[in-house]
Amino acid sequence: MHPILASGGRLALYLGLWIVAGVLLSSLIARPGGPGSPEALAIALPLAITYAFFCLSAWYVSRSAPLPTTGTLRLAASALTAALITSAVWLLLARVWIEVLARRGLVADAAATFDRNDTVLFGFGVLLYLLSLTASYLVASFEVSRQAERRALEGQVLAREAELRALRAQIDPHFLFNSLHSISALTSVDPPAARQMCVLLADFLRESLALGGEDRIPLNREMDLVRRYLEIERVRFGDRLRVDLDCGGADACLVPPLLLQPLVENAVTHGIAHTIDGGTIRVAATRGGPAVTFVVENPCDPDRPRGTGTGLGLTNVRARLRALHRDDAQMRAGEERGVWRVEIVLPTDVAREATG
Repeated sequence: MHPILASGGRLALYLGLWIVAGVLLSSLIARPGGPGSPEALAIALPLAITYAFFCLSAWYVSRSAPLPTTGTLRLAASALTAALITSAVWLLLARVWIEVLARRGLVADAAATFDRNDTVLFGFGVLLYLLSLTASYLVASFEVSRQAERRALEGQVLAREAELRALRAQIDPHFLFNSLHSISALTSVDPPAARQMCVLLADFLRESLALGGEDRIPLNREMDLVRRYLEIERVRFGDRLRVDLDCGGADACLVPPLLLQPLVENAVTHGIAHTIDGGTIRVAATRGGPAVTFVVENPCDPDRPRGTGTGLGLTNVRARLRALHRDDAQMRAGEERGVWRVEIVLPTDVAREATG
């Protein structure tokens, strides 16, 4: 269906513009020596409204000869041919309409009135049709531009989703590798602890697999995954590993699944594992103002061995935040006074509240 006919508001606006064109045409007809203004309006307004529907065909002409694929000569020929034919048909209709008005006594001399205005009517019709065709091409170009922009945005979304899938596929094997390495170390020194760790690991994996393809989960569920992971590590470290988890009233905020787990894993591997007395891993969330802030802190030994890991945990978290939110999320990591601190800030339009 024609886009103008598909909407009552568009059709009303379109006909309003043609009424203005009809008033302009009546002023040309009522020039000195011609019919008066009432007679000129009686001639011009019905003809203009009728021609408005004739000019709807310009949309289909623009579709049949699109700008990107049509040569200049062919484009000019098709536009001029359509304008001449349409204006000629309209001119015949104008002659009939003037005769009808003459029979009803609204026009004194039909033949003289038509002969006096046929050139004006024909030229006016050609001009208006070409204007309609130009408007149709502009609308078509706008639609093509909008479709190209939509396809580009869809491509960006698909690329971002593919990047996120790849990153999540890296996180799970990385965590599993570290956990299996810990279990392997325990099998020779503490077999019961190794068995307990296997059971806890199975529970953790079952819960993480239940996430499926979810893009966001409530923070309290993410914290539960962190708690399960730390229970696994406490089998290995015992009382050396202490935990402080605090949602800070942000329980219902939605976060990417397994966002905090790599940070907590780093806190254990590169913090608690290298301190003699162990320490407390603190995971806190605070919601206030325009942002939600997540903090992961752990004690660290200044003399610990450097560069023993792959650095995949922090790299993956940064990459996921960049892929999900571009510059709308921030992440800072660093050591100060024997404490390693990672801080993630998500804007409120990212950390939405869970509903239902």
